[in-house]
Amino acid sequence: MAIWQVWAGGLAAVLVLMTVTWAISVVRHDASLVDRVWGLSFVVLAVVYAVLGDGAGPRTGLVLILVATWGLRLSVYITRRNWGEGEDKRYVAMREKRPESFPVTSLFTVFWLQAGLAWVISLPLLAALHRSSPETLGWLDVAAVLVWLVGLVFEAGGDWQLSRFLADPGSRGKVMDRGLWRYTRHPNYFGDATVWWAYYLLALATGAWWAAIGSALMTLFIVQVSGVALTERGMSSGGSTRQGYDEYVRRTNTFIPGPRKG
Repeated sequence: MAIWQVWAGGLAAVLVLMTVTWAISVVRHDASLVDRVWGLSFVVLAVVYAVLGDGAGPRTGLVLILVATWGLRLSVYITRRNWGEGEDKRYVAMREKRPESFPVTSLFTVFWLQAGLAWVISLPLLAALHRSSPETLGWLDVAAVLVWLVGLVFEAGGDWQLSRFLADPGSRGKVMDRGLWRYTRHPNYFGDATVWWAYYLLALATGAWWAAIGSALMTLFIVQVSGVALTERGMSSGGSTRQGYDEYVRRTNTFIPGPRKG
């Protein structure tokens, strides 16, 4: 099957996933369900690419294991974090602007939009899974696994450290500046971007240099749109009252980990 046909199959699958999620969100009045299936959407895409593609070698199994581990962990984490919290304030604001039409328009402006983003971002997965050539794993595959492990440690480790910090009553009003958060203000987002460059290395192992588009888009999305930028705007516009926040911002790198300043 041609690569564009495999890619089209992925689009159809992720649109079905997001449409079903949208239908549930309409019943529950909670569009933030889309965030819970974001990681899962890449697992679905990877499985479709593996089934429809020509690859069946060790790289196929490796990619599926890495994507499933990353994607399912992310979906489970977001589901647990948001359980019982109601609809995210971003979607509440969208709903309040158009209360009558939002249940219908959210299918296009939220769910299918994220489906389209996931589809384009998944280009490294498409390239790595479409064919098995070269059939043996090489140094780029090894490098990809190492980069992926670094990314997962930062992403999952950062999430775990923050959740424990927030659950501690003694942390109320304080800034999380321990562990991985000592070296970057957003270790989870840095880890997420790193994981996607690991997927690009797996694609590059097959010669698909063009797959960098997906990893670059994910990094841009994390840094400039939904992740780092959104969190930073929220903290600054809200005038964070957490003790030592301004000092933390001054001394700690925004995204790429590094030694503390001063």
